[in-house]
Order: sequence, then C-alpha cells, then structure tokens
Amino acid sequence: MKKMWFTLTLVFVFILSACGSQQPEASNNASSAAPTQEAKTGTITYQSETGPVEVPADPKRVVVLASYAGNVMALNVNLVGVDAWAKKNPRFNDKLKDVAEVSEENIEKIIELDPDLILALSDVKNLDKLRQIAPTVTFTYGKLDYLSQHVEIGKLLNKEKEAQAWVDDFKKRMEETGKEIKAKIGDNATVSVIENFDKQLYVYGDNWGRGTEILFQGMKLNMPEKVKETALKEGYFALSLEVLPQFAGDYVILSKNKDTHNSFQETETYKNMPAVKNNHVFEANMNEFYFNDPLTLEYQLSFFSEHFLGKK
Repeated sequence: MKKMWFTLTLVFVFILSACGSQQPEASNNASSAAPTQEAKTGTITYQSETGPVEVPADPKRVVVLASYAGNVMALNVNLVGVDAWAKKNPRFNDKLKDVAEVSEENIEKIIELDPDLILALSDVKNLDKLRQIAPTVTFTYGKLDYLSQHVEIGKLLNKEKEAQAWVDDFKKRMEETGKEIKAKIGDNATVSVIENFDKQLYVYGDNWGRGTEILFQGMKLNMPEKVKETALKEGYFALSLEVLPQFAGDYVILSKNKDTHNSFQETETYKNMPAVKNNHVFEANMNEFYFNDPLTLEYQLSFFSEHFLGKK
C-alpha cells in the first residue's frame, strides 16, 4: 500500500509540475496576442477637448448631432443618424436617404440605431446618457478653424492622412480661384454674405458658414467696413431693411430660403442697392449653404467660381 501511495503521489506531483511549467507559456501567449486582438477589434485613444476617449479605430455606425455630418461623409465613414439640419440639405439627400434623423433629446431612437460612435457639440443635452450608449466626442464650434476642424475629425475617425490631404488640395484650389476673382473684380471690391432667416436679415463675418470662410479667410476678399465693425466678433449681425444698403458690398451673396417671405427684395431700398443694379447679387439655396464641411465647401467653391468667373 505504501508503495502504491508513493507511486500515486509521484504521479500527482508530476502532473502539478507539468501544469505549472505550462502556465507561464500560456500567459505569455495571451499577453503577446492582446495587442493583435486590440488592433483587430479596432480601438484607439482620441484626445478630445474633455480628455482621452477610447473610440473605434474603424467606426461603422456613427451618429452626428452637430454640423459635422459632411465631414464624416467626406471621409467615407458610415452614418446611421444625423440631426435635422443635415437632413434639410438637398445636396445630402442621396447620401442620407437611409440615415435616420435624430436629436439629442430622442435617446431611445439613438439606442435603437446601435451606434459605435457619437459626435456632438460641447453644449449638447443629455451628454451623460449619450456616453452610456457609445463613445461620445464633443467639439466646441469655432474653437478650431474650419479646415483644422476637418483634420481633427479625421484624427477621431482614424483618417487623419486623408483629411489632411483634402485640406492641402482644397487650400490650393481655393487660393487660385481667389486670385482669379480678385483679378476680375478688383483688389478693392467688397463682398457681403446676407441671409433672410426666419423673417430676419443677417449679415455674416468670416467664420459662420455660408461660404464666409472661403471668401474672407481663404480668398481674402474685402468686406464692407460696417460688416467688419459688427459681424466679425460674433460671426453674424441682425439687420433691419433700412440699414441693409450700409452692409451690402459691391457683390452680395444672398443665402436665400425660397420658403420664407422674401418681400424685402421687392422694396425700393433693396432694388436701389448698387449690387442689385449691377446684377452682382448671387443667390444661393440657404439649406445648401449653411455649413463649412468639405462637401459643402466644395459646392461653395464651385458656386463662387461659376458666379464670379463664369466657370462651371
């Protein structure tokens, strides 16, 4: 019996020793495989305004609750939900036809869409709830210039190189077109961007969409002194019809909503403006002209090339 117990004990010790000797090897395999697995599952750490956020390296289901839908589409990343403003843009119709309209208040709808990434503005409502649904990154509008913002979204979507390449190419084309426009209209000619929104006239500065970034930052065209005094700081300035001529440049880009009452265009005040008399008012569809994402910027640049230079 003693021999039998001794033999069994040896066998048991042998088994334990074998298991013990294999354990470190298994641990090493697991640790060396971890980075590969992480790469496959696709997570990166994005340094956001509010701190580091772990996000998908290859996001497949993105919800945008801000004005950045065009940035995401320009980088060929799939959208499953966008805000009402993006859905209103007729130039986005084809790309967004199967994309749901959502808002920061409709949490249930966002949950149903099962996003793997959410983009929003820094003042978004229900931020804590959104973060529980998916990694959520917020941006402060205007904190970065319009081109840097696209590169930053490129970083978030793990497509910084693609974003930077577009920016570099667009800047060249924009500057070249600007030189041609200046050569045609003169170095001293002024341009205004005016919009009739919700029965109120507005004039815009150089960073509030509507093509202002291209005209005044990229092409460095001149704006009237009154616009400089009133609209540069906030980005826009509300006008009455009576003072409109003081803010109208030699050329006017009129961001117009055809569904809004535009009777101001029938008044003598409007008709007697030099830009109107000289046929230098270029009307754009307001819903197509709002933003400063790459898709909209491309359209705005072609719009200016066509109307200032007669190029299509």
